[in-house]
Amino acid sequence: MFEKLLYPTDFSDVSKKALDYIVQLKEAGAKEVIVLHVLDQKGIDAFYRYAPGSAEDVIRRIEEATVAQIRAIETALEEKGFKVTIRITRGIPLQEILKAEEKEKVSAIVIGSHGKTNLEEMLLGSVSETVIRKSKSPVFVIRR
Repeated sequence: MFEKLLYPTDFSDVSKKALDYIVQLKEAGAKEVIVLHVLDQKGIDAFYRYAPGSAEDVIRRIEEATVAQIRAIETALEEKGFKVTIRITRGIPLQEILKAEEKEKVSAIVIGSHGKTNLEEMLLGSVSETVIRKSKSPVFVIRR
């Protein structure tokens, strides 16, 4: 039923908790996981604006840390028998999640209820809430 899953992650605790649910979906027929991490373009732009001299170095270190974290997720999922595809993009998280959903033709999305920016989410509406409203696929939202 849910053979191909999209797992957007920001490496927050609730995002890591969502990973446990993906493993449980294996019993429901899940075979493949697209692991997506979006480097938020607003944050990248801020580095260039406020620390132009060191922005490239900081962004390179963030990208290296991202690759290390996402490779650990890839390994854990592969050990559970999943086929794993990794996507690291730059952009607006909501837009990139919806693009990946469409491009990859996923069966479902598994996402944490709140990421790293809780205050922003309370004021503006969370990414997960908007994914629920705009997604064409079923969305599993994992709470804290």
